[in-house]
Amino acid sequence: MEEVLERQEREIRERRRRRAASKRMQRELDQQIFMVVALFDEENQSSRGSHEGRAPNVDRHRHSRSKNLMEDYFIPTSLYSDVHFRGRYRMQQHLFNDICNYDEYFVQKRNCAGVLGLLPEQKFTAAIRMLAYVETLYTRDYLRKPTPRDLQRLLQKAKARGFPGMIGSIDCMHWQWKNCLTAWQGDYENRKGQKSIILEAVVGFDTWVWHTFFGVAGSQNDLNVLGQSPVFNDVLIGEAPQITYQINNTVYQIGYYLADDIYSRWTTFVKTLPHPQTRKQKLFALYQEKYRKDVERCFGILQARWAIIRPSPTQWVETQIIGFESKKLLQPMYFGRWKFEKSQILGGIPPQVLPGLIIFVGPNSAQKQASK
Repeated sequence: MEEVLERQEREIRERRRRRAASKRMQRELDQQIFMVVALFDEENQSSRGSHEGRAPNVDRHRHSRSKNLMEDYFIPTSLYSDVHFRGRYRMQQHLFNDICNYDEYFVQKRNCAGVLGLLPEQKFTAAIRMLAYVETLYTRDYLRKPTPRDLQRLLQKAKARGFPGMIGSIDCMHWQWKNCLTAWQGDYENRKGQKSIILEAVVGFDTWVWHTFFGVAGSQNDLNVLGQSPVFNDVLIGEAPQITYQINNTVYQIGYYLADDIYSRWTTFVKTLPHPQTRKQKLFALYQEKYRKDVERCFGILQARWAIIRPSPTQWVETQIIGFESKKLLQPMYFGRWKFEKSQILGGIPPQVLPGLIIFVGPNSAQKQASK
């Protein structure tokens, strides 16, 4: 009896061993099949990016470039001396290192794939070069007053729109300041209860920014900003460009901006009619309100295109102003000089002559106080 039981136990153990060996062989076979299929898919894959269909990731040679930069300036036996470093970076090397160590943005980090990113020296060098060369190169082209040729082009298109003598539209935008200091909140709180900083801008029909004035506290309105703005300084000192246009057989020699109702009744501003009655008045109000939106459209594009402007800023006022100055430079660079075609200007609406409704005679703009 005992022999029978022992034989049965041996058979059970043998079946278990065979079953385990069969499962192990099946797992190994599955792994081999999986590897073969994966290799086959990789060989036949059309792309090499993170997702199928995308372009392959570009190897930017970060490590070799960082090695070259360190050998040039940042090792004891560097290729260039301290004199060369100061000439290139406009600062001593210890100041450069202090800034790199101060801001955590410059710390070298790994991305989601575990790959090391740029060195602090690379990041700061890129920032310095942007400030040193890009602004110097493009400011004279993209942050300037209109030249006589620019004015002539603006006037031609304004005339085609039905507003001879118009050189742009003017308005102000409030830029929210989320972390405004408690002691300053009274000055920077606007009528909506938000803390903000005001930007004044003059914009052409192609959203080209011809004038900006930024940094006024949000508690002030558009008129207060205008009182501090240098937008009419050239008029006050008699250096405004001479332009000539004619309306209703009357010759005028000073241009104007389209503005909203808050601005004064000066000859340099053309506002809409609050309660138009006649067909001519309604037509004028329609066109004025439509073309005045050029500046509002520019504000919308600024906030949509440059994300730093859209959310509530948390930086100090000086940092915000520097950041906004760079966005003013980027805005016209991004859009470039559009081709001035008639269809773009009129938007499908034929030009109309609006006699007698263009110029409002008000206080002489020369009586306005000069901004300090």
